Amino acid sequence: MFDISFGELLLIGVVALVVLGPERLPTVARTVGALVARLQRFVTSVKSDIQRETNLSGLAELQSDIQDAAQTFQRRIESELAEVKASADTLRGELATAEQALGEVKDSVADAVHAADTNLHGAAGEIQTADVPVATPTVPTVVAPSMAMAAPLIDPSAYVMPTSAVTSPSSDTPSTPQPAVPPAPPSHS
Repeated sequence: MFDISFGELLLIGVVALVVLGPERLPTVARTVGALVARLQRFVTSVKSDIQRETNLSGLAELQSDIQDAAQTFQRRIESELAEVKASADTLRGELATAEQALGEVKDSVADAVHAADTNLHGAAGEIQTADVPVATPTVPTVVAPSMAMAAPLIDPSAYVMPTSAVTSPSSDTPSTPQPAVPPAPPSHS
């Protein structure tokens, strides 16, 4: 701390012994030792305060770096959130447009169904007011006991082409025409 050598300390001790005497020298030495100890504690305290301030300045620097990083991260998250909100708003608009178009299609289909129903009821009313008997066509039904016994309804050999339209390669004279209308199918009762 002070640049004092051992020889200089020895010289100061001999002068103090001569000036103070042997009775008062131990008391003065204790007092000087206590003052030196206080001085050392004060110097140590100042050094630790300086070191703490240095660390705090480093921590303050670190804290500002962390705050800058946090603000950058927050800005990036907010921009991403704004993009997501914009996309959601766009999708909501498209959904509303689609729902509106669907409602219009639903209304037009309902109107068409109502118009067709009205036309059908009007036509049915005209048929009832005409008092014309409506003939329902009857379809012959064939009930076969098994598939092996099922007979065709129409005989394919009944369809004969007129021979006047067909000429044979060996003769140039047409033959007599055959009937083109098939006979009625046999009824299975």
